[in-house]
Amino acid sequence: MPSANLPSLHDTRRGSLSCVGLGMTLGSHLTPLARSHIEQADVVFAALSDPIAEEWLKRMHPDVRSLQPHYAEGKPRMKTYREWVARMMADLRAGKRVCGVFYGHPGIFAWSPHKVIEQARAEGYEAHMEPGISAEDCLYADLGFDPGRYGCQHFEASQLLYCERRIDTAGYLVLWQVGVVGNRSVGRFETGPAYRALLVERLEQDYPPGHEVIVYRGATLPIERARIQRITLRELAGAPLTAEETVVLPPAVTLQPNRAMLDRLQALDLRGQEATAA
Repeated sequence: MPSANLPSLHDTRRGSLSCVGLGMTLGSHLTPLARSHIEQADVVFAALSDPIAEEWLKRMHPDVRSLQPHYAEGKPRMKTYREWVARMMADLRAGKRVCGVFYGHPGIFAWSPHKVIEQARAEGYEAHMEPGISAEDCLYADLGFDPGRYGCQHFEASQLLYCERRIDTAGYLVLWQVGVVGNRSVGRFETGPAYRALLVERLEQDYPPGHEVIVYRGATLPIERARIQRITLRELAGAPLTAEETVVLPPAVTLQPNRAMLDRLQALDLRGQEATAA
């Protein structure tokens, strides 16, 4: 019996909505279920990072409408994202099966998919998010580390400047959107070295200036390879970065055992063994 939360792709009585992820690498990461949502939609809205990706998407559906023209220099990005929601909701209210296709994973660093699904459900429409392979997934594969080994924290870089956050230097630290760190303006798409210098100052509260920093950008086309640059923390402010680059700091200290908790766990094990023997 199908889940009541999944959209009915064959229900033409009223509109339905799906937001799907195209994945990171064009043509390689699209799941069969995401493809089915695209192919069976009445209209497809595309928010993709590359015009080549839009052209590829048009091979799957005759009515693909790009959301990229809503961007404009100096225009608040939130205004752009609200316009995306309004366009998708207009066709949904007209009774169409609407599919929004987003770069990577539709639920990661993507305000509009969450908002349009929330609004659609509030108005009684079926709405579903279908995950895609994200930059995070590619990062683990390309950099070759397991987040479960030492632990891994993820922060949007500006949060380290705006908010009091606690960093665990025994695990990996992943910082997103370092290229726009500290951006408090309405329409800027990158910030400069002076802003990143403040981020470096914050990070140096927990890491030495010579600590390794990995600048990473995943491949978006099959002919590309991931870009991986290793620098020191002191060099981060002057490194050329865009919003697409992700910054990773490997662990700076070793994990310290919690002796008191280990003793309590050992006591539990011993009690369990005694009970089994009895």
